[in-house]
Amino acid sequence: MSFHDPLHLAALAAIPLVVLVWMASRARRRRFAVRLPGVSAMKDVAAGRGRWRRVLPAALVGASAVSLAGAYAKPQRTVNVPIEKASVVLVSDESGSMAATDVSPSRLEASRSAAKSFLKSAPKSLLVGFAGYSSGVETNVAPTTDRDAIQSAIAAENADGGTATGDALQAALDQLAARKGSDGKTAPAAIVLLSDGQTTDGSDPVAAARRAKQLGIPIYTVALGTRDGVLQLDDGRQVSVPPDPQTLSEIASTSAGKAYNTDDADTLDAIYRTLGSKIGTKPVKREMTMAFVAGGLVLLLGGFGTGVRFRSTLT
Repeated sequence: MSFHDPLHLAALAAIPLVVLVWMASRARRRRFAVRLPGVSAMKDVAAGRGRWRRVLPAALVGASAVSLAGAYAKPQRTVNVPIEKASVVLVSDESGSMAATDVSPSRLEASRSAAKSFLKSAPKSLLVGFAGYSSGVETNVAPTTDRDAIQSAIAAENADGGTATGDALQAALDQLAARKGSDGKTAPAAIVLLSDGQTTDGSDPVAAARRAKQLGIPIYTVALGTRDGVLQLDDGRQVSVPPDPQTLSEIASTSAGKAYNTDDADTLDAIYRTLGSKIGTKPVKREMTMAFVAGGLVLLLGGFGTGVRFRSTLT
């Protein structure tokens, strides 16, 4: 939370002054009070009950003053709101190495689960596309609000073939570059790339990242898998399939995005949920003045009400 006019919080300095005046007036009354026989004994009996009855109304009024002074400074809180016509393309590696089980239950299943987490946490107005690739681009769904279409594309993934990351990124960029905002410029967009290995086919993915930078489309990369990951072949042989975080990190930095590494399915889900809630939104400050005013008035009424009630009880 922040304040639009923080200098107005100087009004809070008046509260200690009021407290000092109140304490001084009480001390003066005690100094000039007429002592009567038995008063001390009565004070001892009523001390516990009378003390909090005197303090509570004053405390409520003081809290009210703090709330109203805060309202005078125009408090604000930052919230994320959807960006109009924003879109993102999930680019998912479905090469043969995605069948490796070093990430439970398999790299491909972990990828599917994370993509579903993204869809659940993304704003409903966010346009989401999908590009699944192996030796080439296998699936290419244009950005849409139809989540069922994306879910179907994710479910159809099959781990097989090589890794053409550059071609998949270029396909996603073609989709996003064609989308224009009301000002004629490329609409706000981003790419989320998940891959588990080095590029073996197609064009250079770093060249695609440079194009993304020119278009103002950041690429968020996720390197999935462990360094010791292996793929069990049909003939019984095992092939090492470590991820390639260096290249993915270069793709992210070149495009002004961010790189993530993970060897755990739960962490991958968390990354996708975070990206889903952030991509396609922008932080906006919302004023909370009326909430502070309402709280201050409630506390003020509470202070006056308890003061009147306790005084009538004593009389």
